[in-house]
Amino acid sequence: MTTARLPLFPLNAVLFPGLVLPLNVFEERYRAMMRALLATDESQPRRFAVVAIRDGHEVAPTAPGLPDPTALPERGPAAGFGPDPAQAFHRVGCVADAATIRERPDGTFEVLATGTTRVRILSVDASGPFLTAEVQELDESPGEGAGALAEGVLRAFRAYQKRLAGARERTLAAGTELPDEPSVVSYLVAAAAVLDTPAKQRLLQAPDTATRLREELRLLRSETAVLRHLPSLPAAELTRTPTSPN
Repeated sequence: MTTARLPLFPLNAVLFPGLVLPLNVFEERYRAMMRALLATDESQPRRFAVVAIRDGHEVAPTAPGLPDPTALPERGPAAGFGPDPAQAFHRVGCVADAATIRERPDGTFEVLATGTTRVRILSVDASGPFLTAEVQELDESPGEGAGALAEGVLRAFRAYQKRLAGARERTLAAGTELPDEPSVVSYLVAAAAVLDTPAKQRLLQAPDTATRLREELRLLRSETAVLRHLPSLPAAELTRTPTSPN
């Protein structure tokens, strides 16, 4: 297995291979990370590892979306994660390749990255200006029956989308094309389904594509059945447009 040391970016969210991650970076520890990535030779990928924070631990304020102007400044790379930061994070994450890192006049950063490869976090180092981790690349094996399972998951996902759109009185875009490669299907559905972080994390760390698809099929059928018996859903935004697998 290939190992590497990469900057570590904890989030209260799960990143999947092939999915796009926009970030607004305003904490000093993550600004330092972005400055280090910008100093990387342009011929080399600007990679960092994204890992989900375990339930019950303080969530790093830097996350997808707009920064919180009321957030207190953090003190040190491991602030908020306890004496052993590795225990605050799930052990399987995803490498992100930053296609765009743009520094704003106020010193914050606008970042657009794409998930590439699943990794296991072997150790976490908090001795520098930002967290780094020794990571081990995880292979993605298809597993038994992945092709047939992918077809079933796509059918279940379309039914699930229709139920979500109906519950929110919205119309799905016609002609939306979904991929048919099993691993891409598994990651796209995992990212697009309205699931909590622990459920998404279980999907990310599934041992193979078939296992992930099998679990998605179970979850989609269960969620669709619940939606079928709900006349309406709360005003929270639940219907998400499919995430680009580019």
